[in-house]
Amino acid sequence: MTAGEADCCAPGAVPDDGRKALLRRRIRWLVAGTITYNVIEAVVAIAAGSVASSAALVAFGLDSVAEVLSAVAVAWQFAGADPERRERAALRVIAVSFFLLAAYVAGDSVWSLVRSEAPEHSTAGIVLAAVSLVIMPVLSGAQRRAGRELGSASAVADSKQTLLCTYLSAVLLGGLLLNAVFGWSWADPVAALVIAVVAVREGREAWRGDHCC
Repeated sequence: MTAGEADCCAPGAVPDDGRKALLRRRIRWLVAGTITYNVIEAVVAIAAGSVASSAALVAFGLDSVAEVLSAVAVAWQFAGADPERRERAALRVIAVSFFLLAAYVAGDSVWSLVRSEAPEHSTAGIVLAAVSLVIMPVLSGAQRRAGRELGSASAVADSKQTLLCTYLSAVLLGGLLLNAVFGWSWADPVAALVIAVVAVREGREAWRGDHCC
């Protein structure tokens, strides 16, 4: 048992081998669902963002790419016969995806504020953000519960990456609506800067393996 697993399992009971096998299968299915949805999300967001000249939408699509990278790392971990041996490597990949996401979102947000260029209205972007607000919390919650019971820091870290995508969905939706209704083009980059700070914190926790609380 890894140090991260020990932390995740305390103070609850350690599941038996049958329960562990069930939880690992559940995590694999949840990760597969996360990857599938995020690929679709990335394609739609980047395409809609390019049409509307929306930096926020394009950034949201790239966040989905980072989410796929995180989920693939967990899928790789649980594809092995001994997932615990691969946990540290998976956590490092997840941490790097957080850092890359934070760097891009921060840079893009600052650039959007500097140039003060208002994006066009995007109905597709608003619908996508609203759908993500419904789907992402469900995937994140299910994976976090399974990861905590199994004692997998990487599964919990990936669930937090998914939850961060939920926050970004809310930021994106708010920004698109404020821009469409009031013409406040600065709203979403300012909120996205807050998300970037959160992403850095989550990345540091993933790097240390502190994602089980």
